[in-house]
Amino acid sequence: MEVTLLGTGDTTGTPTPGCDCDTCEAARDPGDDTRRRLRERGIDASGGVERSRFSVHVRNERTGECLLIDLSPDFRHQFLHRDVALPDEALITHIHFDHLDGLGNAYRLFEDLPVHAASEVDPVTGESVADTIRDKYDYLDRVTVSDHAPHEVFAACGFEVRLVPVDHPPLVCYGVVVEDPETGATLSLTGDTSYGIPERSREALAGADLLLADAIVPADLCEHHPAGGDHHGPDGVPRTFGTKHMTREGALALADELDAAETRLVHLAHYYPVEEAFEEPLAVDGERYRL
Repeated sequence: MEVTLLGTGDTTGTPTPGCDCDTCEAARDPGDDTRRRLRERGIDASGGVERSRFSVHVRNERTGECLLIDLSPDFRHQFLHRDVALPDEALITHIHFDHLDGLGNAYRLFEDLPVHAASEVDPVTGESVADTIRDKYDYLDRVTVSDHAPHEVFAACGFEVRLVPVDHPPLVCYGVVVEDPETGATLSLTGDTSYGIPERSREALAGADLLLADAIVPADLCEHHPAGGDHHGPDGVPRTFGTKHMTREGALALADELDAAETRLVHLAHYYPVEEAFEEPLAVDGERYRL
């Protein structure tokens, strides 16, 4: 299993258009030390560092098939700038635009694109993620949407895949577990979530070779959120920023609990202080892992 992080940023990405904060400026023009450290991680930052909107490419090295988890609005840019093949199948974790709106790129690019999504009806919208995709993209006759119940194991690109409910109010949202049934290699990603992930989902996400965990900002920035922070740890540090996303500290606490072999923090905002923004284990676009 080959995993490529196509998009590791939040809704606005880093650098954010029109922003001249220190972190965005450093992303546009990293210093020599940052370039060197990223080069050691296999990232060429000569043209800058990027965290585009969230998307993960998973290639089955046995079959050559590719699964795309979430379709970023930056779809075209990501596939032009990363050495990966167009997906054979796709999966959508939830209906926020930064995870869904790249599906419009399917127009004229695919003969057929199977798209997997949850069948559970969202009490807020009155329809499932799968139904929302059908309604919003009814003009895409080359997209076929398949419904799956939470925790149901289904086949995609030769993998065994599960959608596991997480906590991203007010909408339903799902983490994802992707396992190669022949090698046992496992990728888990939390999706957009607070630290309040249900116990059954935590059990499903546990023990992965690679965990991709939502970590939008460091915990000390909770003081700037109208809702503050939530899910405080024993040290009093909030593990949730507001109500919707984990803090860095929350994501690392979850990773420790889930006993992941390796963890990368994703869905990162440009609010990370510049001296921390490109340090381990915060991911940047283009990172690649072989599981």
